Amino acid sequence: MERILEVNVHGHNSAMSAVDRVAVEDRVAHAGRVFEQAVDKVDVELTEETNPRRGGDRFRVELTASVAGRVVRIEAGAATVDSALDDALERMTRQVRRLKGRLIDRNRRSVSDAPIDEDQSEDVDSDEVVRVKQFVMKPMTIEEAALQMDMLGHSFFFFLNAASDRQSVLYRRRDGRLGLIEPS
Repeated sequence: MERILEVNVHGHNSAMSAVDRVAVEDRVAHAGRVFEQAVDKVDVELTEETNPRRGGDRFRVELTASVAGRVVRIEAGAATVDSALDDALERMTRQVRRLKGRLIDRNRRSVSDAPIDEDQSEDVDSDEVVRVKQFVMKPMTIEEAALQMDMLGHSFFFFLNAASDRQSVLYRRRDGRLGLIEPS
């Protein structure tokens, strides 16, 4: 049974004919086959810039897709709708493949119980700090922190919880759900 990709097309600042709408839906659905089972739904927003100075990027295409339970958003601009759509689909393909690779790697790491080679473990000092990062912490909700964590591709995220006004750590558990660590 062939899976059907749900494609929603919206126009903004432009009149789109039914023929153009069907053509865009077909192209996105065709590209969706490359994504395999990862993509469930794609929203396409086509915008025509009315500013004549924006001739090179007159048409803007924004693709928003639900990919393996995450939201991926791609934006591309070009002189024609076709070239903007081609660019956006190419970027979406790269992003989905990258995300799929991360998910596969994460699952392989969690399943892997390979023993550590003792010769290699002696060469590395596990207590040595090799990098220090500093950043400004702005208050955010747990949902915002989860989005930031997924966008960065990290398995944890340190943030200032807006609800409790405390520093917290949000992390992805092995079962795929989220965990929150807060000071008592």
